[in-house]
Amino acid sequence: MKPAVRSVLTAVNGTTAAGLLLAWITGAKVRRGRDGVLIAEGYKLRMPPASCFTVGSVILTKRTAEWLLAEERSALLAHESRHAGQYAVLGPLFWPAYWLACGWSISVSRSFGARNVFERRAGLRDGGYPEDLPLRPWVNRALRRR
Repeated sequence: MKPAVRSVLTAVNGTTAAGLLLAWITGAKVRRGRDGVLIAEGYKLRMPPASCFTVGSVILTKRTAEWLLAEERSALLAHESRHAGQYAVLGPLFWPAYWLACGWSISVSRSFGARNVFERRAGLRDGGYPEDLPLRPWVNRALRRR
């Protein structure tokens, strides 16, 4: 999806406004990033524990925008930008869908990201997630019975 289209869709569906509100509430400073995303640096809450996460077209980070925009983190920025595309398609429905996918992933692999369809489509490696976590024993038993 083109960055301009993604930005318009996340603006219209209200998810970027939610990201900007969250940035404002937590005292994060918003700056323009690349490819139509905004970066809210200095996010102060402990949750989520990740170094950055996305709401609409806003990437919130506990670090600086320069940290996220550094060349060595271009894959992470691309991963978070792909999440912005997911928000563009699903709008506010992204939140319940994402948390259901987290629950599924934890139940089958002990990781909220490894089997989460949203994290997989955003690029597990780019997001810093393990790619080859084994399935839990109950899942393997169920698959063998088929």
